[in-house]
Amino acid sequence: MAEKHYRNCNLCEAICGIEITHENGKILKIEGDKADPFSRGHICPKAVALQDIYEDRNRLVGPVRRTANGWEEITWDEAFDEVATKIIDIQTHFGRDSVAVYQGNPSVHNLGTMLNSRELLKSLRTKNNYSATSVDQLPHHFVSQLMLGHPFMIPIPDIDHTDFFLILGGNPLASNGSLMTSPDVKNRLEAIKQRGKVVVIDPRKTETATFASEHFFIKPATDAFLLLAIINTLFAENLVKPARLTEFTDGFENLREMSNEFTPEKAEQMTGISANEIRRISREFADAKSAVCYGRMGVSVQKFGGLCQWLINAINILTGNFDRKGGAMFTAPAFDLLAVTKAEATYNRWQSRVRGLHEFIGELPVSVMAEEMLTGGEGQIKAFITSCGNPVLSTPNGSQLDKALQGLEFMVSIDFYINETTRHANIILPPASNVESSHYDIIFNTFAVRNVAKYSEPLFTKPDGTKYDWEIFQELVWRFNGKHNEFKPEPPEVKLNLGLMFGKYQLSIEKLKENPHGIDLGELQPCLPNRLQTTDKRINLAPEVFVNDISRLKDETIFAENPNFPFLLIGRRHLRDDNSWLHNSERLMKGKNRCTVWVNRTDADELNLANNRFVKVSSRIGAVELPCELTENIGRGVVSIPHGYGHSRNGVKLDVAANYAGVSINDLTDELEIDELTGNAAFSGVKVKIEVL
Repeated sequence: MAEKHYRNCNLCEAICGIEITHENGKILKIEGDKADPFSRGHICPKAVALQDIYEDRNRLVGPVRRTANGWEEITWDEAFDEVATKIIDIQTHFGRDSVAVYQGNPSVHNLGTMLNSRELLKSLRTKNNYSATSVDQLPHHFVSQLMLGHPFMIPIPDIDHTDFFLILGGNPLASNGSLMTSPDVKNRLEAIKQRGKVVVIDPRKTETATFASEHFFIKPATDAFLLLAIINTLFAENLVKPARLTEFTDGFENLREMSNEFTPEKAEQMTGISANEIRRISREFADAKSAVCYGRMGVSVQKFGGLCQWLINAINILTGNFDRKGGAMFTAPAFDLLAVTKAEATYNRWQSRVRGLHEFIGELPVSVMAEEMLTGGEGQIKAFITSCGNPVLSTPNGSQLDKALQGLEFMVSIDFYINETTRHANIILPPASNVESSHYDIIFNTFAVRNVAKYSEPLFTKPDGTKYDWEIFQELVWRFNGKHNEFKPEPPEVKLNLGLMFGKYQLSIEKLKENPHGIDLGELQPCLPNRLQTTDKRINLAPEVFVNDISRLKDETIFAENPNFPFLLIGRRHLRDDNSWLHNSERLMKGKNRCTVWVNRTDADELNLANNRFVKVSSRIGAVELPCELTENIGRGVVSIPHGYGHSRNGVKLDVAANYAGVSINDLTDELEIDELTGNAAFSGVKVKIEVL
């Protein structure tokens, strides 16, 4: 008889509640859980990939070793023995930093990995620690650390109550809310439109921009000028009304002085948005009953990502829309990351060996990863450990990293698949699939637009001979540390339960099990200054490093046009895409080819481009060939290619993905293009040219 299983989908940030109908070890149907108090029955197309991953014939279920004759299955003991021997030997001969670690986005979607990967880093004691953080969200953490005292104290738009939602470079209808966990986001946005306005600023008319009340095209990487012009207008027209925030905020006059020269007229020259419209947006935002400014990928992955996220916070503070209903607020999660992680400043304690880029919260920017492998000398990376990541497709200049991985002494990957990155590994250690594992979302409950808690038990028992991710991490740590005691793996529920019990709501796993649809813990509530993590419990509105970075914004050479590369490249996301790792699902990939380059129709006419014609797109570091798609939904001088494709490299074992191979945008993005303030990769605004084939 068919049974029902309730859990969260942990494939993206929305953590939607789902109902899985199953029988005799087979998944029959995946639907939205109407009883889930957060997602309210909403489900996006990606949820079916939980079944597709579980049933995927390409998914590894046991460890494999790469040999001259191909991949061979080996036992777990053989795999662990070889990994430990090789890693320890390399660190003994070449030093601690000769081993590097990269953790991909899915790492934070898995309970076992979240609660165990830190111990692996501690056991290795390497400074070469990398993650997807510096691919797409480092500016958020950097700003939160310097303004509010903790990298995970990220303000979240209270979209369930705001009357004016200003979105820069975000597309929640495709992402389901990024660093703003908001399932059923379309209905949430529709409710805002009914009571107020949604305004989108983006170089592309995205799905969200099409749905919004208003959309304005903007030249890529010029958002800081717009934000400064809004601040300029707020001060010039006496619209600054921070209310109670003045009691614990420093730096208002510094911000006023700094914004004086950044008038709406200057912003119009740089952004393409008229000064009159900038003033109108500023006034409407300030006069709204409640308002919130939010910026995501488009403003984070550019040369001024840190400045943008700082200025977004500043606008919300200046208008009193910070820690206020309908403004930018803070989640109070049942498992509180702020309570279990250190708030001390961890910035620039060391630098990368080759280029000298600074560390932040224990990580170096991914943009230096390949050069640290390719450049000889003391401290060169000789071995590489990856966890659920595919940096060849997801980090800048992927071709350079592809080359670098070929020269390593040793590589091990904790991953389901033989993909564009893991094909270089000597050993692959596959964890159990999502539906064979338990789950509680530590990270995305921290960024949720409502306080909720939900624990998901495994749907299926993992087969004998397979291992959970936490078992893999713990055994590696045990071996790296010298096997001093008997190995006794500890399930993540032990740490999770402690965190829940000592949290604000004093919950337990047992209590969550009694509520399989999840527990609604209420709307976001004001919590400042008590929740501030700064030593003086005050907000620093004008940190010195941000004020100093304004001088870089004035450097005209950064924005100068290059006649050899006249177009600016941006990425784009589709609702059925989630980085590169769901491209082996036929149900998600079927239909119209999504890997095209979008070109404005007027630009296309000047280049004599026809729709679907193959073109060559080139940048400083490489070139790709793909069909063009002509559209009015992208600004003049801007072109767009989706992220996560490029599955045609030799040795990849992804049958479905190979049929939809496409090209990798990161064979065009430049590892030398970064936000110098934070170290985040600058994917948006890369200069390219287009040639007809």
